[in-house]
Amino acid sequence: MADSLCRPCHLPPKTASQTVEERGKWGSKKEFVLSVAGAIIGLGNVWRFPYLCYKNGGGAFFIPYILFLVTCGIPLFVLETALGQYTSQGGIMCWRKVCPLFEGLGYASQVIIFYGCISYIVILAWAFLYFFYSFSGELPWATCNNTWNTDSCVVLNTYNASANGTSPVNISSSVLEFWQRRVLNISTGIEALGSIQWDLSLCLLLAWTICYFCVWKGVRSTGKATYFTATFPFIVLLVLFVRGMTLPGALHGIKYYLYPNPGRLADPQVWMDAGTQIFYSYAICLGCLTTLGSYNKYNNNCYRDSFYLCLLNSGTSFVSGFAIFSVLGYMSQKQGVDIHTVAESGPGLVFIVYPQAVTLLPWPQLWSVCFFSMIILLGIDGQFIGLESIITSVTDLYPSHIRKGYRRELLLLMICAVCYLIGLLLVSEAGAYILQIFDHYVCSGPALLLMAILQSVIIGWIYGAERFSSNIEDMIGYKPLSLLKYCWMYGTPLICSGTLVFLILSYTPLKFNNTYVYPWWTYWIGWFLAVSSLTLIPVTMVCKLAKEKGTLRQRLKLSSKPADDLPVMAKELNVALNVRDDGKNGKM
Repeated sequence: MADSLCRPCHLPPKTASQTVEERGKWGSKKEFVLSVAGAIIGLGNVWRFPYLCYKNGGGAFFIPYILFLVTCGIPLFVLETALGQYTSQGGIMCWRKVCPLFEGLGYASQVIIFYGCISYIVILAWAFLYFFYSFSGELPWATCNNTWNTDSCVVLNTYNASANGTSPVNISSSVLEFWQRRVLNISTGIEALGSIQWDLSLCLLLAWTICYFCVWKGVRSTGKATYFTATFPFIVLLVLFVRGMTLPGALHGIKYYLYPNPGRLADPQVWMDAGTQIFYSYAICLGCLTTLGSYNKYNNNCYRDSFYLCLLNSGTSFVSGFAIFSVLGYMSQKQGVDIHTVAESGPGLVFIVYPQAVTLLPWPQLWSVCFFSMIILLGIDGQFIGLESIITSVTDLYPSHIRKGYRRELLLLMICAVCYLIGLLLVSEAGAYILQIFDHYVCSGPALLLMAILQSVIIGWIYGAERFSSNIEDMIGYKPLSLLKYCWMYGTPLICSGTLVFLILSYTPLKFNNTYVYPWWTYWIGWFLAVSSLTLIPVTMVCKLAKEKGTLRQRLKLSSKPADDLPVMAKELNVALNVRDDGKNGKM
């Protein structure tokens, strides 16, 4: 009544479509595609996939990789994107719409993203430091004349073990010392926290500032930012691919990358690595894809987009392997050592191997600037998309409060500030140890597998795979492949359950660089971080059931119905309760 009185009489009343438009939509289809590409194509494509291929049988690794892609990666990718588009809601409200009982799934995913935002951005701080040092007259990791170098430091480009008569055990490369003694300034263990490194803290502040301004105006700024952040890394990767393939020894590296070793398929760890790589690189079970899909127009063909984006992701991973291992082959030939001694996983490949590689190329400063600008842009994309997911989810919960004035911008600023202050621990001398705890317990492994199982079970069995297929048909005009429906119902939950069981049975205590053993109390912290997100699922279920009326079966039935069915269900339940009360009072 008040709204109709305040609105001028010549204006028609607001329609539902106009209310949705206030939430915001992508300016064009390109913005959606580029934003999703930026979210799913990141550092994992540059270092993790090539290393896993090399480690797990080369070309043979594609067999388990494709199996997990078809049964888990693509089905969950389509599920989350279509769910966001159909409900026009972020990572929390979408589950309240389709199955209110499991609304906690959305809360859990946002907590995981929050932890990921705190830890993941530290890699950007490291990359910024390398980027700024790339403008030096001489790359500091290419010499041993710096204050942080030890007496055992050598420059590998000019080092000759046979001529010097020095054992490799007694030497330390200039690149490794720059990484450990200058960038990380790593302490003896996590218990020796040490001081915060001011230069890394400033780089961290710069990364958060960039992320803030990429997200502060919602999809209007996020979509525009991706035109540069999502495309430039592809250009740099293409340049590195072409340059790498022309280096002497490149084919030697490609052979190590792709040479098939079918015998490795008998190792369960190979299948485990393939599964975790799919979850890691496709950003599934985090709510990001749901958030990005929620800003689509209702009739956008998200089904076709999902297939193209999955193809782009895996294709980028495959091509990056050629770019990386062609350089590793060159390094192997240059130093006269086996390639397995220079191929490392994780930050070791990005911050040790490649800085070493650029010192072997003409104009090393130029190649260093190109490479670390690519790393920064790949990381920035994933970071601000995760931040957008959190903001969208909270805003959808309280739209009338947060969408007014500058409240959204203030909330975003508060989240960035809190994450930055917590992140200062990760740029301390013990920061590398803390980062590994976040990565191992929160951002990968059992948490994501459990989320995948619940998502597929909810859509496949509780909401109904056939109903969800009909929802997609209503949006795009035709039903998706039946294979997806059977994956939601059987394939994804069974394969993820098996992988989860294997993870639990093969659990080993976390170590840093396979040498440092963490103190006992750090494992409790790690499990607390993992459980703090997952416990929101049962807690929310209990709260939902406590608010309803009726028997436990009636409460479960009511809480499991989609939001559109709730008014009908509530009416039926109230009638049943009234009849039962009248019977007790003798009014039958």
